[in-house]
Amino acid sequence: MYGKDRIYKKVEIIGVSGVSIEGAIETALVRARNSLDKLSWFEVQEVRGHIGADGKVAEYQVVLKVSFELKD
Repeated sequence: MYGKDRIYKKVEIIGVSGVSIEGAIETALVRARNSLDKLSWFEVQEVRGHIGADGKVAEYQVVLKVSFELKD
């Protein structure tokens, strides 16, 4: 696999979770895996969230750049 010439495309996606930052990343990657072939790596670009009426974190949002290998 490695050692040969290859080309990747990078797209931006946003994962959301009410549990954790890691949960938001996993949610995004699971959905991306269902839509894109040959996922390779990801970069976390932004982390943000919503604060609930009780003053606690209500939701985590993570902006990711995800790369996948282009087909021949």
